Amino acid sequence: MEVDQYTSDWTYTAEGSRLPLIDETTALGTQPPKDRLISVLDQVELRVERLRRDTIRIEEERDSLLSTLDSVKHSELLGDISECDKDDILRYSERILARAMTVTVAVRTDRDPQQEEALHQVNMYIDQLVMSVQEDAVVAHTRCQTYMNACSSQPDPASATDKNFETAILGCTLDDQKRVKKRLQGLLEYFARLNVTTCSMSDSDGYRYINV
Repeated sequence: MEVDQYTSDWTYTAEGSRLPLIDETTALGTQPPKDRLISVLDQVELRVERLRRDTIRIEEERDSLLSTLDSVKHSELLGDISECDKDDILRYSERILARAMTVTVAVRTDRDPQQEEALHQVNMYIDQLVMSVQEDAVVAHTRCQTYMNACSSQPDPASATDKNFETAILGCTLDDQKRVKKRLQGLLEYFARLNVTTCSMSDSDGYRYINV
């Protein structure tokens, strides 16, 4: 049965937007009562999964916007304009940031205690990575790539894999693994926008720097 096929009955929210109603008395023909109810539940389940996907997409879009705002605030281009213009740009970005922070979306994932602990460890690793960007963006970029390799079935052969991060991410739920991978991809794109160099580990000489 097509998920998007509904009856002509509609309900309205306070803002006037239409929400479809699934009418179990007419939409499912002459099926036995149990089958009719199961069919309705099948439709609802598919719509719930679509709602989760849409919400995750909105979360990712919000994170991308926040990363872009951060890159603007730290752009080298700010050094090429007057202090007055710089203040205007920063005030404008702060106003947009304040507006963006009013948007709150979340998809809750059911986790057991071990999965909660694994996700906590993963978030701790990434938070430490983000905080290290200002100290040494090159090393932070390299560490980010080792984390991405831990999430990938086809890691970048030019860089290592962080085994501690790999252990933590494998303990997370599948939904959390997907979110973490996309978050790391966003960070790598952020480094690319900053034109940050990267480095690879060499057994003999430590960090070897490579221009991006």
